[in-house]
Amino acid sequence: MFLLYAVVIGLGLGLLTGGRISGLAAIRIRWPAAIVGGLVIQVVLFSPQVSSQVGDLGPWIYVASTMLVGAAVLRNWALPGMPVVAAGAACNLAAILANGGSMPASRAAIELMGGQGPAIQAGYSNSSVAADPALWFLTDVFAMPRWVPFANVFSLGDLLIAGGIVLVIVLAMRSGKGVTGAVGAG
Repeated sequence: MFLLYAVVIGLGLGLLTGGRISGLAAIRIRWPAAIVGGLVIQVVLFSPQVSSQVGDLGPWIYVASTMLVGAAVLRNWALPGMPVVAAGAACNLAAILANGGSMPASRAAIELMGGQGPAIQAGYSNSSVAADPALWFLTDVFAMPRWVPFANVFSLGDLLIAGGIVLVIVLAMRSGKGVTGAVGAG
């Protein structure tokens, strides 16, 4: 849901800066199925029904789906704003890999949310509280205010991804030109 806020903010800023919604039609995303597929895999993976059953496969599925989305992000590198998304994805992947296939969340961030969140659910989760996580500064150390719908913990990488999405949307709305994720055939 964190990414949904980036889309809403991007649309709002795009309109406020004189952009047009029609500019979004000019975006040519390469490998959209990889992006959607990787994110859908994660939504399913972290649902309570699936997360309680995946066991040791959870981290592998999470890393593989993250790498699938990452490959598609790299394929769209030429799209203005996408290098920021790629930097965020690289930060998240580094933290996930350094911590055995899970994104550590700080106990303080979880507590700011009233103890609710993905780190508390039973079964495999994309976030887990760790006493001394590797690359702690890249982990979920921030928390959205509790009153925000779908509030969650998030990382520096998530902020970069969201900022990159906002840039992609605003720049596309302002340019309206046929911007493409990469040069050549898709």
